[in-house]
Amino acid sequence: MVKTIGSKTVLKDINLHIEPGEFVSVLGPNGAGKTTLLKVLTLLTPPSEGQVYIAGQKITGNPLALRKKMGVISHNTFLYGNLTAYENLLFYGRMYDVPNVRQRIKEVIAEVGLQYSLNDPVRTFSRGMQQRLAIARAIIHDPDILFLDEPYTGLDQHAIGILNQVLLNLTNQNRTIYMITHNFEQGLHMSDRIIILVSGRIVYEASSKSLSLEELQDIYLKLVGES
Repeated sequence: MVKTIGSKTVLKDINLHIEPGEFVSVLGPNGAGKTTLLKVLTLLTPPSEGQVYIAGQKITGNPLALRKKMGVISHNTFLYGNLTAYENLLFYGRMYDVPNVRQRIKEVIAEVGLQYSLNDPVRTFSRGMQQRLAIARAIIHDPDILFLDEPYTGLDQHAIGILNQVLLNLTNQNRTIYMITHNFEQGLHMSDRIIILVSGRIVYEASSKSLSLEELQDIYLKLVGES
């Protein structure tokens, strides 16, 4: 798969297969094409060349149906600060036509540990609480695939621990997770596979279990330095 923007080729010869239920972490320097690849996979921008399949379906087939299979967490939480956590989840639940939406809200809010803050305005939430609510928003329609773009940004150690537990619970539910991160330790600990993207190309892939943190850091520095 290739993606060009204007005269610049941002993604080059991308060949990526992710198994259902697999947790993949994507590392790479700024400008490597990580966000562009995420946008292609989440149907925000089409590839310039090649084919992309999500859940076995070509993305040009029925994009609306495919979007309902996805949950996305980006730098923007897409939460409304003046609404309560409950009102935010009710809005998104209705947008996705979630059946028994009020019961589903109780389930996802408990999953992220915010049941005691359900009726509080989101503007009063810490960054960590907002990120956990963003996860609840992203999974309220029970997507098969979860895309995360730098979910650890701005979180303290306590919030990181809670986020890790939430992601572990999602992994145990056999959800496919695709995460962009600069946090080597969290990416290695949480994922099944590590991918390194440099200058628009996948330059390295390996099972997370086959690597130590020191080995991953050395490999990354060598590949980024060579680029």
